[in-house]
Amino acid sequence: MNTETTQDRDLKSTAPATRDSGHAVVKLDSGKSWFFLGCLMLGYIGIYLCRKNLSVAVPMIQKSFGVNKAQTGLIASTATLAYMFGKIIFGPWIDKVGGRLSFILAMLGVAIFGGLGAMAGSIGMLVALYTGNRACGAAGWGSMVKMVPDWFSPRRMALAMALLAMSYAFGGYCAIFLAGKIATWSGESWRAVMGLPSLLLLAILTLCWFVLPKSNHKEKVARETASSGTIQNTPLQKILIVSKIPQFWVICGMSFVLTITRDFFNDWTVDFFKESGGIKMSTEQAAMLSTSFDLAGAVGILLLGALLQKISLKTRTWVLATMLLLLGCLIYSLPELASRPLWMASMVIGCIGFLSYGPYSLLSGILSVEIKGKDYVATVAGFVDASGYLAGVLAGAPFGWILDHKEQYGYRAGFHILAVTSLVAVLLCFFLYSNPNRAVTNPKPKV
Repeated sequence: MNTETTQDRDLKSTAPATRDSGHAVVKLDSGKSWFFLGCLMLGYIGIYLCRKNLSVAVPMIQKSFGVNKAQTGLIASTATLAYMFGKIIFGPWIDKVGGRLSFILAMLGVAIFGGLGAMAGSIGMLVALYTGNRACGAAGWGSMVKMVPDWFSPRRMALAMALLAMSYAFGGYCAIFLAGKIATWSGESWRAVMGLPSLLLLAILTLCWFVLPKSNHKEKVARETASSGTIQNTPLQKILIVSKIPQFWVICGMSFVLTITRDFFNDWTVDFFKESGGIKMSTEQAAMLSTSFDLAGAVGILLLGALLQKISLKTRTWVLATMLLLLGCLIYSLPELASRPLWMASMVIGCIGFLSYGPYSLLSGILSVEIKGKDYVATVAGFVDASGYLAGVLAGAPFGWILDHKEQYGYRAGFHILAVTSLVAVLLCFFLYSNPNRAVTNPKPKV
Protein backbone atom coordinates (compact mmCIF):
# COMPACT_ATOMS: atom_id res chain seq x y z
CA MET A 1 0.00 0.00 0.00
CA ASN A 2 1.56 3.25 -1.10
CA THR A 3 2.10 6.47 0.85
CA GLU A 4 -0.12 8.31 -1.64
CA THR A 5 -3.48 6.63 -1.78
CA THR A 6 -4.16 4.88 -5.06
CA GLN A 7 -7.56 6.52 -5.23
CA ASP A 8 -5.92 9.97 -5.01
CA ARG A 9 -3.74 9.09 -7.99
CA ASP A 10 -6.80 7.98 -9.90
CA LEU A 11 -8.50 11.32 -9.30
CA LYS A 12 -5.46 13.25 -10.47
CA SER A 13 -5.63 11.51 -13.84
CA THR A 14 -9.37 12.02 -14.38
CA ALA A 15 -11.93 14.80 -14.47
CA PRO A 16 -13.20 15.89 -11.06
CA ALA A 17 -16.74 14.56 -11.46
CA THR A 18 -16.51 11.96 -14.23
CA ARG A 19 -14.41 9.00 -15.22
CA ASP A 20 -13.97 7.56 -18.69
CA SER A 21 -15.39 4.07 -18.90
CA GLY A 22 -14.42 3.34 -22.49
CA HIS A 23 -17.35 4.34 -24.70
CA ALA A 24 -19.28 5.75 -21.72
CA VAL A 25 -18.37 8.65 -19.46
CA VAL A 26 -19.80 7.87 -16.04
CA LYS A 27 -20.32 10.61 -13.49
CA LEU A 28 -18.73 9.45 -10.26
CA ASP A 29 -21.11 8.52 -7.42
CA SER A 30 -24.11 9.26 -9.64
CA GLY A 31 -27.41 7.41 -9.63
CA LYS A 32 -26.23 5.60 -12.74
CA SER A 33 -23.12 4.43 -10.88
CA TRP A 34 -25.23 2.87 -8.15
CA PHE A 35 -27.53 1.32 -10.76
CA PHE A 36 -24.56 -0.31 -12.51
CA LEU A 37 -23.35 -1.57 -9.13
CA GLY A 38 -26.77 -3.12 -8.52
CA CYS A 39 -26.55 -4.94 -11.86
CA LEU A 40 -23.17 -6.37 -10.89
CA MET A 41 -24.61 -7.53 -7.57
CA LEU A 42 -27.51 -9.22 -9.35
CA GLY A 43 -25.09 -10.94 -11.74
CA TYR A 44 -22.96 -12.29 -8.92
CA ILE A 45 -26.04 -13.45 -7.04
CA GLY A 46 -26.90 -15.38 -10.21
CA ILE A 47 -23.48 -17.04 -10.18
CA TYR A 48 -24.08 -18.07 -6.57
CA LEU A 49 -27.43 -19.63 -7.48
CA CYS A 50 -25.41 -22.14 -9.51
CA ARG A 51 -22.70 -22.51 -6.88
CA LYS A 52 -24.09 -22.80 -3.38
CA ASN A 53 -26.99 -24.98 -4.49
CA LEU A 54 -24.51 -27.83 -4.06
CA SER A 55 -24.74 -27.59 -0.26
CA VAL A 56 -28.50 -28.25 -0.45
CA ALA A 57 -28.00 -31.07 -2.94
CA VAL A 58 -25.30 -32.82 -0.86
CA PRO A 59 -27.64 -35.00 1.29
CA MET A 60 -29.60 -36.00 -1.83
CA ILE A 61 -26.43 -36.77 -3.80
CA GLN A 62 -25.20 -39.00 -0.97
CA LYS A 63 -28.47 -40.92 -1.03
CA SER A 64 -28.71 -41.13 -4.82
CA PHE A 65 -25.17 -42.36 -5.46
CA GLY A 66 -24.67 -44.19 -2.14
CA VAL A 67 -21.58 -42.22 -1.12
CA ASN A 68 -20.32 -40.85 2.20
CA LYS A 69 -19.43 -37.30 3.25
CA ALA A 70 -15.78 -37.60 2.26
CA GLN A 71 -16.69 -38.75 -1.25
CA THR A 72 -19.28 -36.00 -1.62
CA GLY A 73 -16.80 -33.48 -0.24
CA LEU A 74 -14.51 -34.39 -3.14
CA ILE A 75 -16.89 -32.42 -5.39
CA ALA A 76 -16.34 -29.26 -3.36
CA SER A 77 -12.59 -29.78 -2.90
CA THR A 78 -11.83 -30.43 -6.57
CA ALA A 79 -14.01 -27.53 -7.70
CA THR A 80 -12.43 -25.19 -5.16
CA LEU A 81 -8.97 -26.14 -6.42
CA ALA A 82 -10.04 -25.19 -9.95
CA TYR A 83 -11.53 -21.97 -8.58
CA MET A 84 -8.23 -21.16 -6.90
CA PHE A 85 -6.18 -21.62 -10.08
CA GLY A 86 -8.82 -19.70 -12.03
CA LYS A 87 -8.38 -16.72 -9.71
CA ILE A 88 -4.64 -16.67 -10.40
CA ILE A 89 -5.01 -17.06 -14.16
CA PHE A 90 -7.96 -14.75 -14.72
CA GLY A 91 -6.78 -11.85 -12.51
CA PRO A 92 -4.02 -10.50 -14.80
CA TRP A 93 -6.15 -11.40 -17.85
CA ILE A 94 -9.05 -9.28 -16.56
CA ASP A 95 -6.70 -6.35 -15.91
CA LYS A 96 -5.63 -6.65 -19.54
CA VAL A 97 -8.97 -7.11 -21.40
CA GLY A 98 -11.38 -5.31 -19.05
CA GLY A 99 -14.15 -6.22 -16.64
CA ARG A 100 -17.38 -6.18 -18.68
CA LEU A 101 -16.48 -8.85 -21.24
CA SER A 102 -14.90 -11.01 -18.53
CA PHE A 103 -18.02 -10.78 -16.37
CA ILE A 104 -20.37 -11.74 -19.22
CA LEU A 105 -18.20 -14.74 -20.17
CA ALA A 106 -17.98 -15.85 -16.53
CA MET A 107 -21.77 -15.89 -16.17
CA LEU A 108 -22.19 -17.74 -19.46
CA GLY A 109 -19.70 -20.45 -18.49
CA VAL A 110 -21.28 -20.93 -15.06
CA ALA A 111 -24.76 -21.24 -16.60
CA ILE A 112 -23.63 -23.83 -19.15
CA PHE A 113 -21.71 -26.02 -16.72
CA GLY A 114 -24.43 -25.62 -14.07
CA GLY A 115 -27.04 -26.93 -16.47
CA LEU A 116 -24.86 -29.80 -17.65
CA GLY A 117 -24.14 -30.78 -14.03
CA ALA A 118 -27.77 -31.78 -13.59
CA MET A 119 -27.26 -34.45 -16.25
CA ALA A 120 -24.26 -36.13 -14.59
CA GLY A 121 -24.55 -39.91 -14.45
CA SER A 122 -21.84 -40.50 -11.87
CA ILE A 123 -19.99 -38.80 -9.06
CA GLY A 124 -16.93 -38.48 -11.29
CA MET A 125 -18.90 -36.70 -14.00
CA LEU A 126 -20.54 -34.42 -11.43
CA VAL A 127 -17.10 -33.55 -10.05
CA ALA A 128 -15.89 -32.63 -13.54
CA LEU A 129 -18.91 -30.49 -14.46
CA TYR A 130 -19.14 -28.69 -11.13
CA THR A 131 -15.39 -28.05 -11.38
CA GLY A 132 -15.99 -26.42 -14.77
CA ASN A 133 -18.75 -24.34 -13.17
CA ARG A 134 -16.44 -23.04 -10.45
CA ALA A 135 -13.53 -22.47 -12.88
CA CYS A 136 -15.69 -20.15 -14.98
CA GLY A 137 -17.04 -18.44 -11.86
CA ALA A 138 -13.47 -17.63 -10.80
CA ALA A 139 -13.49 -14.70 -13.24
CA GLY A 140 -16.63 -13.17 -11.72
CA TRP A 141 -15.32 -11.26 -8.71
CA GLY A 142 -12.19 -9.87 -10.35
CA SER A 143 -14.30 -8.65 -13.28
CA MET A 144 -16.59 -6.73 -10.94
CA VAL A 145 -13.90 -5.06 -8.85
CA LYS A 146 -12.22 -4.07 -12.11
CA MET A 147 -15.31 -2.06 -13.15
CA VAL A 148 -16.30 -0.45 -9.84
CA PRO A 149 -13.36 2.04 -9.50
CA ASP A 150 -14.48 3.64 -12.78
CA TRP A 151 -17.83 4.58 -11.23
CA PHE A 152 -17.00 5.78 -7.68
CA SER A 153 -14.79 8.34 -5.98
CA PRO A 154 -12.42 7.40 -3.11
CA ARG A 155 -14.81 8.55 -0.40
CA ARG A 156 -17.53 6.18 -1.68
CA MET A 157 -15.24 3.31 -2.68
CA ALA A 158 -15.34 1.40 0.63
CA LEU A 159 -19.14 1.54 0.76
CA ALA A 160 -19.43 0.54 -2.89
CA MET A 161 -17.12 -2.43 -2.37
CA ALA A 162 -19.03 -3.41 0.77
CA LEU A 163 -22.30 -3.38 -1.15
CA LEU A 164 -20.68 -5.41 -3.90
CA ALA A 165 -19.47 -7.93 -1.33
CA MET A 166 -23.02 -8.26 -0.06
CA SER A 167 -23.81 -9.94 -3.37
CA TYR A 168 -22.12 -13.16 -2.29
CA ALA A 169 -23.81 -13.08 1.10
CA PHE A 170 -27.23 -12.45 -0.45
CA GLY A 171 -26.27 -14.83 -3.23
CA GLY A 172 -25.65 -17.56 -0.68
CA TYR A 173 -29.02 -16.91 0.96
CA CYS A 174 -30.90 -16.80 -2.35
CA ALA A 175 -29.15 -19.96 -3.56
CA ILE A 176 -30.08 -21.94 -0.45
CA PHE A 177 -33.63 -20.55 -0.33
CA LEU A 178 -34.25 -21.31 -4.01
CA ALA A 179 -32.56 -24.72 -3.86
CA GLY A 180 -34.59 -25.64 -0.77
CA LYS A 181 -37.83 -24.73 -2.56
CA ILE A 182 -36.78 -26.65 -5.67
CA ALA A 183 -35.96 -29.69 -3.49
CA THR A 184 -39.52 -29.63 -2.13
CA TRP A 185 -41.19 -28.95 -5.49
CA SER A 186 -39.19 -31.70 -7.23
CA GLY A 187 -39.60 -34.39 -4.56
CA GLU A 188 -35.96 -34.18 -3.36
CA SER A 189 -34.38 -34.30 -6.83
CA TRP A 190 -30.74 -33.25 -6.74
CA ARG A 191 -30.78 -32.88 -10.53
CA ALA A 192 -33.45 -30.18 -10.34
CA VAL A 193 -31.60 -28.45 -7.50
CA MET A 194 -28.36 -28.37 -9.50
CA GLY A 195 -29.79 -27.54 -12.93
CA LEU A 196 -32.75 -25.17 -12.71
CA PRO A 197 -30.85 -22.13 -11.29
CA SER A 198 -28.88 -21.98 -14.57
CA LEU A 199 -32.01 -20.80 -16.38
CA LEU A 200 -32.33 -17.84 -14.03
CA LEU A 201 -28.65 -16.99 -14.46
CA LEU A 202 -29.11 -16.87 -18.24
CA ALA A 203 -31.90 -14.33 -17.78
CA ILE A 204 -29.67 -12.20 -15.51
CA LEU A 205 -26.83 -12.47 -18.05
CA THR A 206 -29.11 -11.05 -20.76
CA LEU A 207 -30.00 -8.10 -18.52
CA CYS A 208 -26.34 -7.35 -17.75
CA TRP A 209 -25.42 -7.55 -21.42
CA PHE A 210 -27.84 -4.76 -22.30
CA VAL A 211 -27.42 -2.62 -19.15
CA LEU A 212 -23.73 -2.55 -18.20
CA PRO A 213 -21.84 0.26 -19.99
CA LYS A 214 -19.86 -0.92 -22.97
CA SER A 215 -16.18 -0.11 -22.95
CA ASN A 216 -13.23 -0.28 -25.27
CA HIS A 217 -10.65 -1.30 -22.70
CA LYS A 218 -7.75 -1.76 -25.13
CA GLU A 219 -8.14 1.72 -26.62
CA LYS A 220 -8.40 3.23 -23.15
CA VAL A 221 -5.17 1.53 -22.07
CA ALA A 222 -3.47 2.67 -25.27
CA ARG A 223 -4.56 6.31 -24.66
CA GLU A 224 -3.32 6.24 -21.06
CA THR A 225 -0.03 4.66 -22.14
CA ALA A 226 0.50 7.26 -24.88
CA SER A 227 -0.33 10.19 -22.58
CA SER A 228 1.95 8.98 -19.78
CA GLY A 229 4.77 7.80 -22.03
CA THR A 230 5.10 4.59 -20.04
CA ILE A 231 4.90 0.97 -21.12
CA GLN A 232 2.12 -1.12 -19.62
CA ASN A 233 3.36 -3.92 -17.41
CA THR A 234 2.78 -7.50 -18.51
CA PRO A 235 0.71 -9.82 -16.27
CA LEU A 236 3.92 -11.41 -14.93
CA GLN A 237 5.43 -8.00 -14.18
CA LYS A 238 2.26 -6.99 -12.31
CA ILE A 239 2.48 -10.13 -10.20
CA LEU A 240 6.12 -9.43 -9.36
CA ILE A 241 5.34 -5.80 -8.46
CA VAL A 242 2.53 -6.60 -6.01
CA SER A 243 4.51 -9.50 -4.52
CA LYS A 244 7.03 -6.96 -3.17
CA ILE A 245 4.38 -5.22 -1.03
CA PRO A 246 4.35 -6.71 2.52
CA GLN A 247 0.66 -6.01 3.12
CA PHE A 248 -0.19 -8.05 0.03
CA TRP A 249 1.09 -11.18 1.80
CA VAL A 250 -0.66 -10.29 5.05
CA ILE A 251 -3.97 -10.03 3.20
CA CYS A 252 -3.27 -13.33 1.43
CA GLY A 253 -2.63 -14.96 4.80
CA MET A 254 -5.86 -13.61 6.27
CA SER A 255 -7.72 -14.81 3.20
CA PHE A 256 -6.29 -18.31 3.68
CA VAL A 257 -7.50 -18.42 7.28
CA LEU A 258 -10.93 -16.86 6.81
CA THR A 259 -11.92 -18.74 3.65
CA ILE A 260 -11.70 -22.15 5.28
CA THR A 261 -14.27 -20.97 7.85
CA ARG A 262 -16.55 -19.47 5.23
CA ASP A 263 -16.36 -22.49 2.93
CA PHE A 264 -16.92 -24.93 5.78
CA PHE A 265 -20.20 -23.24 6.71
CA ASN A 266 -21.14 -22.93 3.03
CA ASP A 267 -20.55 -26.64 2.37
CA TRP A 268 -21.71 -28.34 5.56
CA THR A 269 -24.26 -26.23 7.48
CA VAL A 270 -27.29 -27.86 5.80
CA ASP A 271 -25.83 -31.29 6.51
CA PHE A 272 -25.12 -30.27 10.14
CA PHE A 273 -28.78 -29.40 10.69
CA LYS A 274 -29.94 -32.54 8.89
CA GLU A 275 -27.73 -34.69 11.11
CA SER A 276 -28.63 -32.82 14.31
CA GLY A 277 -32.36 -32.78 13.55
CA GLY A 278 -32.66 -36.47 12.71
CA ILE A 279 -35.13 -38.07 10.32
CA LYS A 280 -37.83 -35.48 11.06
CA MET A 281 -35.67 -32.70 9.63
CA SER A 282 -36.44 -32.06 5.93
CA THR A 283 -33.90 -30.68 3.47
CA GLU A 284 -35.90 -27.46 3.12
CA GLN A 285 -36.03 -26.97 6.91
CA ALA A 286 -32.29 -27.56 7.24
CA ALA A 287 -31.65 -25.16 4.37
CA MET A 288 -33.75 -22.42 5.98
CA LEU A 289 -32.00 -22.83 9.34
CA SER A 290 -28.65 -22.39 7.60
CA THR A 291 -29.60 -19.15 5.84
CA SER A 292 -28.85 -17.16 8.99
CA PHE A 293 -25.15 -17.42 8.12
CA ASP A 294 -25.52 -15.46 4.87
CA LEU A 295 -28.23 -13.06 6.01
CA ALA A 296 -26.33 -11.89 9.08
CA GLY A 297 -23.14 -11.93 7.01
CA ALA A 298 -24.64 -9.40 4.63
CA VAL A 299 -25.38 -7.08 7.57
CA GLY A 300 -21.79 -7.48 8.80
CA ILE A 301 -20.42 -6.58 5.38
CA LEU A 302 -22.54 -3.45 5.09
CA LEU A 303 -21.86 -2.15 8.61
CA LEU A 304 -18.11 -2.74 8.43
CA GLY A 305 -17.89 -1.20 4.96
CA ALA A 306 -19.74 1.92 6.13
CA LEU A 307 -17.49 2.16 9.21
CA LEU A 308 -14.19 1.47 7.49
CA GLN A 309 -13.22 4.88 6.13
CA LYS A 310 -14.50 6.73 9.20
CA ILE A 311 -11.92 5.25 11.56
CA SER A 312 -8.13 5.39 11.89
CA LEU A 313 -5.80 2.60 10.86
CA LYS A 314 -5.16 1.67 14.50
CA THR A 315 -8.88 1.47 15.17
CA ARG A 316 -9.34 -0.66 12.05
CA THR A 317 -6.87 -3.16 13.45
CA TRP A 318 -8.60 -3.43 16.82
CA VAL A 319 -12.07 -3.67 15.29
CA LEU A 320 -10.99 -6.54 13.03
CA ALA A 321 -9.07 -8.33 15.81
CA THR A 322 -12.02 -8.08 18.22
CA MET A 323 -14.48 -9.40 15.64
CA LEU A 324 -12.27 -12.38 14.83
CA LEU A 325 -11.64 -13.18 18.50
CA LEU A 326 -15.39 -13.29 19.12
CA LEU A 327 -15.75 -15.40 15.99
CA GLY A 328 -13.41 -18.06 17.37
CA CYS A 329 -15.27 -18.17 20.68
CA LEU A 330 -18.65 -18.66 19.02
CA ILE A 331 -17.42 -21.40 16.69
CA TYR A 332 -15.90 -23.23 19.65
CA SER A 333 -19.28 -23.18 21.41
CA LEU A 334 -21.29 -24.67 18.52
CA PRO A 335 -20.90 -28.39 19.42
CA GLU A 336 -22.67 -27.76 22.72
CA LEU A 337 -25.72 -26.43 20.87
CA ALA A 338 -26.35 -29.54 18.78
CA SER A 339 -28.34 -31.13 21.62
CA ARG A 340 -30.38 -27.98 22.26
CA PRO A 341 -33.23 -26.47 20.18
CA LEU A 342 -31.71 -25.97 16.73
CA TRP A 343 -32.96 -22.38 16.44
CA MET A 344 -30.26 -21.53 19.01
CA ALA A 345 -27.58 -23.02 16.77
CA SER A 346 -29.07 -21.11 13.84
CA MET A 347 -28.77 -17.85 15.77
CA VAL A 348 -25.16 -18.54 16.72
CA ILE A 349 -24.34 -19.45 13.11
CA GLY A 350 -25.90 -16.12 12.13
CA CYS A 351 -23.55 -14.34 14.55
CA ILE A 352 -20.65 -16.29 13.04
CA GLY A 353 -21.69 -15.09 9.59
CA PHE A 354 -21.88 -11.50 10.86
CA LEU A 355 -18.38 -11.65 12.35
CA SER A 356 -16.68 -13.53 9.51
CA TYR A 357 -18.18 -12.04 6.35
CA GLY A 358 -17.28 -8.44 7.21
CA PRO A 359 -13.50 -8.96 7.56
CA TYR A 360 -13.54 -11.48 4.69
CA SER A 361 -15.21 -8.98 2.34
CA LEU A 362 -12.46 -6.40 2.86
CA LEU A 363 -9.69 -8.65 1.59
CA SER A 364 -10.53 -8.92 -2.10
CA GLY A 365 -12.54 -5.68 -2.05
CA ILE A 366 -11.37 -2.30 -0.79
CA LEU A 367 -8.02 -3.61 0.50
CA SER A 368 -7.21 -5.01 -2.95
CA VAL A 369 -7.87 -1.57 -4.44
CA GLU A 370 -5.70 0.10 -1.81
CA ILE A 371 -2.72 -2.18 -2.42
CA LYS A 372 -1.78 -0.80 -5.85
CA GLY A 373 -4.76 0.94 -7.42
CA LYS A 374 -7.40 0.03 -9.98
CA ASP A 375 -4.87 -0.93 -12.67
CA TYR A 376 -3.76 -3.84 -10.48
CA VAL A 377 -6.96 -4.60 -8.59
CA ALA A 378 -7.99 -7.75 -10.49
CA THR A 379 -4.48 -9.17 -10.18
CA VAL A 380 -4.35 -8.50 -6.43
CA ALA A 381 -7.91 -9.70 -5.80
CA GLY A 382 -7.24 -12.84 -7.82
CA PHE A 383 -4.22 -13.82 -5.74
CA VAL A 384 -5.93 -12.89 -2.47
CA ASP A 385 -8.92 -15.06 -3.33
CA ALA A 386 -6.69 -17.85 -4.64
CA SER A 387 -4.74 -18.03 -1.38
CA GLY A 388 -8.04 -18.29 0.44
CA TYR A 389 -9.43 -21.02 -1.75
CA LEU A 390 -6.26 -23.03 -1.31
CA ALA A 391 -7.53 -23.33 2.26
CA GLY A 392 -11.08 -23.74 0.99
CA VAL A 393 -10.05 -27.05 -0.57
CA LEU A 394 -9.66 -28.36 2.97
CA ALA A 395 -13.31 -27.58 3.73
CA GLY A 396 -14.44 -30.26 1.28
CA ALA A 397 -13.08 -33.81 1.32
CA PRO A 398 -10.65 -33.44 4.30
CA PHE A 399 -13.35 -32.03 6.56
CA GLY A 400 -15.80 -34.54 5.11
CA TRP A 401 -13.49 -37.31 6.37
CA ILE A 402 -13.44 -35.73 9.83
CA LEU A 403 -17.23 -35.47 9.88
CA ASP A 404 -17.66 -39.09 8.74
CA HIS A 405 -15.80 -40.33 11.85
CA LYS A 406 -18.47 -39.22 14.30
CA GLU A 407 -17.25 -41.24 17.28
CA GLN A 408 -13.70 -39.96 17.07
CA TYR A 409 -14.12 -36.53 15.53
CA GLY A 410 -17.35 -35.41 13.86
CA TYR A 411 -18.67 -31.86 13.90
CA ARG A 412 -17.20 -31.20 17.36
CA ALA A 413 -13.65 -31.61 16.08
CA GLY A 414 -14.44 -29.67 12.91
CA PHE A 415 -15.72 -26.64 14.83
CA HIS A 416 -12.80 -26.71 17.24
CA ILE A 417 -10.30 -26.68 14.35
CA LEU A 418 -12.05 -23.67 12.85
CA ALA A 419 -11.96 -21.87 16.19
CA VAL A 420 -8.16 -22.20 16.28
CA THR A 421 -7.80 -20.84 12.74
CA SER A 422 -9.77 -17.76 13.79
CA LEU A 423 -7.11 -17.01 16.41
CA VAL A 424 -4.46 -17.06 13.67
CA ALA A 425 -6.49 -14.41 11.82
CA VAL A 426 -6.51 -12.29 14.98
CA LEU A 427 -2.70 -12.28 15.03
CA LEU A 428 -2.47 -11.37 11.34
CA CYS A 429 -4.62 -8.28 11.93
CA PHE A 430 -1.76 -6.65 13.82
CA PHE A 431 0.53 -6.89 10.76
CA LEU A 432 -1.98 -5.41 8.33
CA TYR A 433 -0.92 -1.81 9.00
CA SER A 434 2.33 -2.54 10.83
CA ASN A 435 4.35 -0.35 8.45
CA PRO A 436 2.59 3.04 8.28
CA ASN A 437 4.81 4.19 5.39
CA ARG A 438 3.26 1.54 3.18
CA ALA A 439 -0.30 1.82 4.39
CA VAL A 440 -3.24 3.83 3.19
CA THR A 441 -2.72 7.35 4.49
CA ASN A 442 -6.18 8.80 4.28
CA PRO A 443 -8.75 6.38 5.70
CA LYS A 444 -10.96 9.31 6.71
CA PRO A 445 -12.13 10.94 3.49
CA LYS A 446 -13.25 14.55 3.45
CA VAL A 447 -17.02 14.72 3.10
